[in-house]
Amino acid sequence: MEEGEQQYIQMTTKPIPNLIMSLSIPTIASMLITNIYNLVDAYFVGKLGTSASAAIGIVLGVQAIFQAIGFMFGHGAGSIISRKLGEKDHEAARRFASTSFFLSLIVSMVVAILGLLLLTPLMRLLGSTETILPFAKNYGFYILISAPALTTSCVLNNIMRYEGKAFWAMIGLVSGGVLNMIGDPILMFGLHMGMDGAGLSTALSQYISFFILLYMFLSGRTESKIALQYISKKPAEILNILKTGFPSLIRQTLNSVSTMTLNWGAKPYGDATIAAMTIAGRVMMFIASCMIGIGQGYQPVAAYNYGAKKYSRIREGFFFTWKFGEIILGILAVIGLIFPGAIVKIFRDDPAVIQVGIPALRFQCISLLAQPFNVAANMMFQSIGKSKIASFLASLRSGLYYIPLMLFLPNMIGILGVQSAQMWADLLAIITTIPFVVSFFRKLPSDSMLPKRK
Repeated sequence: MEEGEQQYIQMTTKPIPNLIMSLSIPTIASMLITNIYNLVDAYFVGKLGTSASAAIGIVLGVQAIFQAIGFMFGHGAGSIISRKLGEKDHEAARRFASTSFFLSLIVSMVVAILGLLLLTPLMRLLGSTETILPFAKNYGFYILISAPALTTSCVLNNIMRYEGKAFWAMIGLVSGGVLNMIGDPILMFGLHMGMDGAGLSTALSQYISFFILLYMFLSGRTESKIALQYISKKPAEILNILKTGFPSLIRQTLNSVSTMTLNWGAKPYGDATIAAMTIAGRVMMFIASCMIGIGQGYQPVAAYNYGAKKYSRIREGFFFTWKFGEIILGILAVIGLIFPGAIVKIFRDDPAVIQVGIPALRFQCISLLAQPFNVAANMMFQSIGKSKIASFLASLRSGLYYIPLMLFLPNMIGILGVQSAQMWADLLAIITTIPFVVSFFRKLPSDSMLPKRK
């Protein structure tokens, strides 16, 4: 039996809990490792001072821009590829993979060059104070240098996940993450490079991850192929990638805008507040990455079975993903609610930072309980090609709700508004998302109503 046929049988017949677990565990591991090295960056940079710690939060907006590009092409092509493989159209899968890879490379290089030319005004636009600016520029320079690797790695990683090859995707991401954790102390303190060492370590790890992921494609471990000869000449296929990946672009771009809005909202309260919100945000990203990993394990299941017209498996997968996520995030939220001060202190032992960080972390732990449903819904709609709904839902948490709240609440209740805005945005997002999910499942055909596959 061919590998493609084996993959089809697994994705359309294996029990849903076992299938999602097998796909999500490598993805959760890779997401956790990725976020661990972000936390390691925050930990070591925190030793350079409060302004240096805050600089990580400033540059986070830059990383989100390139992740937006990578996820747009990666999720856009990956969702289509998974459905094409469900239909057994391997030639189309090669076209979409190669087209998305090379387009993401070109776009990220252009944006990175513009960022390097406008580095100082870019850091100020993202909310940097004059005391944070030197650290933000140093770290931001290396992030921009590594941007093409970050972007194309997002594409390769997501295509592999949508193929059901989450283990190999994990190898690429974890390798770079581990090397970054080793490189930070060596470059920053062993070679006395300080902030430049943190940036260089991150850049090197991004390129190492990229080459490992690319090797997976070039060595034949994937059904999709990356080669210039497979680039699509059809504008409709390029538009299909962009349309399908648009929710990811919206979600990640709004993450960048929301980071900038948070930095501007925290700016009047000083570097310590920016540093505290950066630390709370990094910790939440680490915890939330568990849910993203579970959701990404569900994505190829939803896409594959939608292409194969096995709709009951989409419904079953959604509810398993939601419930599993609530258990995991619920446990982690309780830990964060009980020990917020100790967690913040790990990254910056500054009383002013800890004082601001404790309520911020508690508010965000409450918001964790809303995330599993929101993530499962957004991943499902995007994976099955419902890009308009997915785009709207993706815009809620970090955009349509969060940005106005961040602009409005600090004027009403001061720093408490900065600390609690994300919680209110998450709660409003789940209230908005529920009707879309209920309506979709009511209209979804049952398998018994469909003609049997020949």
